[in-house]
Amino acid sequence: MSGLVSAEVAPRQWWKTVVAMAIGIFYALPVYIALSVAFRSPTDTRSLWVFPSRPVLSNFADAFREGGVGRALVNSTIITACCIVLIALVGAFAAYPLARRRTRLNSGIKGFVLGVMMVPPLSILVTLYTTMARVHGVSQYWGIVLTITAFELPLSIFLYTNFIGAIPEALDEAAAIDGAGPARTFFSVILPQLAPVTASVVILTGMHAWNDYQFSLYMLQKPEMRSLPLAIASFFSQTTSNVYAATAAALIAILPAIILFLALQRFFIRGMVDSAVK
Repeated sequence: MSGLVSAEVAPRQWWKTVVAMAIGIFYALPVYIALSVAFRSPTDTRSLWVFPSRPVLSNFADAFREGGVGRALVNSTIITACCIVLIALVGAFAAYPLARRRTRLNSGIKGFVLGVMMVPPLSILVTLYTTMARVHGVSQYWGIVLTITAFELPLSIFLYTNFIGAIPEALDEAAAIDGAGPARTFFSVILPQLAPVTASVVILTGMHAWNDYQFSLYMLQKPEMRSLPLAIASFFSQTTSNVYAATAAALIAILPAIILFLALQRFFIRGMVDSAVK
């Protein structure tokens, strides 16, 4: 009987496989073109759909030598790591009282946080740059870290608030009976359960910090402070362009992001579902 049911259901599922394969191919094509360009000699004028028969590594060498991708990789790593730590810690600390104390004031604060997420960053860029210049935060790690952190915190607070709200308050009450205060309850009871949503926060906000261009363009003006997006953009100017080295630099830039997502994807999916549904 089970064999008949399987035989009836299986033919109806073939279209899902076809759709999944089509989506996979659609997303894989840009990566294939990028690989084709990055390993291609500038003198090779054949179609980009044809992978070079003799791949070269000179474009990657140009990316490090001319574009300073090595230094930019270090800068982006420092900036992203600092942003992730601050966003995760401050977001979790702020979300805990918002999720546990359902008062009118906290509801207003959560509404304000959601409203901040709707503000286009470019709309306040002039004022932001003026302020950072006055406090000498331009071309400083702490300046760009605080800027990105401030704009990514609302998303972190939103995700953490929804996730913590789904954790039973009985755990807090049990910790209070044992003599634990709010701080100890957070670190001993709540924080260990935040791994899934923390993975979501790390991936989402970390990718925004890693790929940031609009803030970095104005806040990181010294050549030695350039991040990866700025290093890639340096291959293009009004007079010359080197799309081959730029593509090689882009592949170098996306490699850490792929590794991070593959390492945290299990927690990421769970955290997104729990934060959005619960």
